[in-house]
Amino acid sequence: MNTKIFCDIAELDQIKKFNKKKIVKGFTTNPSLMRKAGAKNYKSYSKKILRICRNKPVSLEVFADEYSEMKIQAMQINTWGRNVYVKVPIVNSKGKFMGRIIKELNDQNLKLNITAVYNAKQTEKILKLINKKTNVIISIFAGRAADVGKDPVPEFVKSIKLAEKFKNVEILWASVREPYNYLQAKKLGCHIITVPPAIIDKIENFGKSFDQLTKETVKAFLVDSEKSNFKI
Repeated sequence: MNTKIFCDIAELDQIKKFNKKKIVKGFTTNPSLMRKAGAKNYKSYSKKILRICRNKPVSLEVFADEYSEMKIQAMQINTWGRNVYVKVPIVNSKGKFMGRIIKELNDQNLKLNITAVYNAKQTEKILKLINKKTNVIISIFAGRAADVGKDPVPEFVKSIKLAEKFKNVEILWASVREPYNYLQAKKLGCHIITVPPAIIDKIENFGKSFDQLTKETVKAFLVDSEKSNFKI
């Protein structure tokens, strides 16, 4: 399985850098990353991202919490570029399933990234609503699940199996915690993994031997001890 790497990012200078990398096949972002990057106006900042990245998919998220406003935002975001995937949460902040808007947007052929998914039951609910022609990404938050002691792997296995009948659906490993997650996602058959810049840099350095790692580790300890002028 050739698992595509998307960069999870909002800083414009970093997007310019990683857009040039062949290993990066697309971009995802969210309101939290945009705020951290200093965005003041969501529309104008998103368009700056899209001016940099014209030929790779870019997922831009709605931030409304109710159906009517969420749909207005989704329809507007969709007009910003042909490479845009509109990110819609599986539920709103009150836990209400956003099935109505997912179905309506999918019926209107908007490319969607359904986000904040955690289990195969949610994947199944999504698949019951969508057609088999318009592109849909289902983003399962592996790292956040693991953070609270849940094993995300079985949910990926079941979700990937469920999505097999849908050539237009891709399962995405989200909330990466370490470079090894890329190998896990690849082994499971995930179509995409979305990764922060620092971890992409580490993935590019895959291939070091255990002997190399041992030597580098010992050297690092030695350098730090010398800088500290430690004495016994």
